[in-house]
Amino acid sequence: MASSAAAEADPAEREREQQHEDRHRLASSLTARYSDWVLEALDELPGSFLLTDPALAGHPIVYASRGLAALTGYARREVLGRNARVFQGAATDRAAVAGVREAVRAQRAHQVAILNYRRDGSPHWVLLHLAPVFHARDGRLLHFLAVQVPIDAKRRAAPCRGAQHGAVLAACREEARVDEDFPCASHAGKVFVDMDKRGLESEEPCVATESEKEKAISTANSIVSALNRYSKLTGLAVSGKRCDSVGIPALSSSLNLSLGRIKQSFVLTHSCLPDMPIIYASDAFVSLTGYSREEILGCNCKVLNGPHTSVEVLEEINQHICSEQACTVDLLSYRKDGSSFHDLLHVSPIRDASGKVAFHIWVHLDVGAKHDFNGLTPEVWQLGAVGAVRVAVRGLSASGSLLRPSQ
Repeated sequence: MASSAAAEADPAEREREQQHEDRHRLASSLTARYSDWVLEALDELPGSFLLTDPALAGHPIVYASRGLAALTGYARREVLGRNARVFQGAATDRAAVAGVREAVRAQRAHQVAILNYRRDGSPHWVLLHLAPVFHARDGRLLHFLAVQVPIDAKRRAAPCRGAQHGAVLAACREEARVDEDFPCASHAGKVFVDMDKRGLESEEPCVATESEKEKAISTANSIVSALNRYSKLTGLAVSGKRCDSVGIPALSSSLNLSLGRIKQSFVLTHSCLPDMPIIYASDAFVSLTGYSREEILGCNCKVLNGPHTSVEVLEEINQHICSEQACTVDLLSYRKDGSSFHDLLHVSPIRDASGKVAFHIWVHLDVGAKHDFNGLTPEVWQLGAVGAVRVAVRGLSASGSLLRPSQ
């Protein structure tokens, strides 16, 4: 009986552990890059705003201000971990959404008046000010800042046509909201995709005043200043403008999003640059090795080598890289804290749409840890990551969207 009860409790315990990991992952997106006090500092700032992390799967919201809760009716726990499209609804202008999506892809600032929806389903116009936050030294994109300034509805002569859909949307948004602290980021999006097909017309656009535009910019500047102030405490200054480091390109937001969906522990190295620097590290890799992304990006994979790492195996890896062939080896690797682990390492070339080797993927597996391979062998599990990266790279390279656009 006791063992049966324990077995029944396992799923609930695993769910609690997963929720705890999700909370830690979202909070670490800020605290690891700035400081442990940055959350308290942001809570003190006025205005309705949020921060998203494009490096995480689904481009989730990692911070929501108190002003945002007051404006939208969503509690902070209801939006953290979700995509910002949670605020869109049936009459949200698709062209406005497309403009925001393009700004995210191009990693540039953008300002647009857009019809959003509160938690109760009621529509309201806001001036959305989107601003990227870059690493001041090497120009890497760290976060997106989205400020929402309500547009004064009293200036409108006619009432909102979208208001007639309020009751329908209220029920729909209750259906879209689930009770978990971190619901699926795509859940609300699927609901509204279905509703968009009903042929509802978008609202006639509201026009923000110069005062509202200035307020949005001023709020954004204050937030970036606060992030910069607290990032200096960790030695990692940030900026609202990009400043690229020489020779180390950054991946596009589209590729970052695709790679962020892959669950395995891996890094991507640039095959055409000296010393093959790491240009992407997965969440699982960060958890496995203890290195933050800021510490590992730009380094060579030899950072995981230690005193008892086999020189012969490393030479075998180099030979396969030179011949543009994949290999799987057993290696003793080392974490940031100096502890070692038995590493089943798979290294494979990743070709672009033209067939040229653009990157190498290094998939790491701690043999001594417990894993759920969904019935697959460890080797096949690793190849799943390789296949996913190949699909993403080839698809985006065909459209020239592998690396961040130069400015």
